[in-house]
Amino acid sequence: MKKKIALMLAMVIMVVTLAGCTSNSETLSVVDSIKSKGKIVLGTAADYPPYEFHKEIDGKDEIVGFDIEIAKEIAKELGVELEIVDMKFEGLLPALVTNDIDFIIAGMVADEDRKEKIDFSIPYYQAQQRMIVKLSDADTLKMPEDFSGLKVGAQKSSIQENIALEKFSTAEYIGLSKITDLVLELKSDKIQGVILVEPVAKAYVNQNDDLYLVDEVLGQEDGVAVAVNKGNEDLVLVINQVLEKLISEGKIDQFIADATALSEE
Repeated sequence: MKKKIALMLAMVIMVVTLAGCTSNSETLSVVDSIKSKGKIVLGTAADYPPYEFHKEIDGKDEIVGFDIEIAKEIAKELGVELEIVDMKFEGLLPALVTNDIDFIIAGMVADEDRKEKIDFSIPYYQAQQRMIVKLSDADTLKMPEDFSGLKVGAQKSSIQENIALEKFSTAEYIGLSKITDLVLELKSDKIQGVILVEPVAKAYVNQNDDLYLVDEVLGQEDGVAVAVNKGNEDLVLVINQVLEKLISEGKIDQFIADATALSEE
């Protein structure tokens, strides 16, 4: 009888303990959870200089760029390490929604469709949209109508994809996951133009003597922002505080200048 009572008491204690653990886990905020893990996981698509790109530094492949510098400042504010996950741009949102990553910094515009699925910080940068072509086509491919019957490329699931479909409706749209692949297609004459945000367009033109930045401006983005999963208001608050500080101190402009110079080395 005593053994049965002791067993029942042990089971009650176990249930209460598990219930307490579950309760603590459920009430733990996102920021507290990140701090307890000691790291924050960034999702990005590192083929987008000067935002984020691969660079060999001291013989080691590194992911660098002004977005990465912003991510480092967020990790520093939280007192945790930054882990970077490089993936295809169209895979970023699904990874965020399933909590495989903690946040996205990837030159991502906070458009209405995305806002239905995830939350965003305040905007931290705004740029114009441009087109790059082969230097040999600079005199003939200047306006959207010049691309009628030709092929225009953009990154899948991007704002530039929407521009290609809306403003170049008489051209054939070619969507690829990586900008590096789009540039290779352009250089090999498989497509005749690639739509990119201006800093990225300039970076690729500066790196390739056979490419040209078309004068025509195709629009201005609403502003890129940091993305987090729905319901993570405490993390958004921390990120916004970091961004406001960086903007007020002129640090983001410096990050952009440094990353642009690095991408051109």
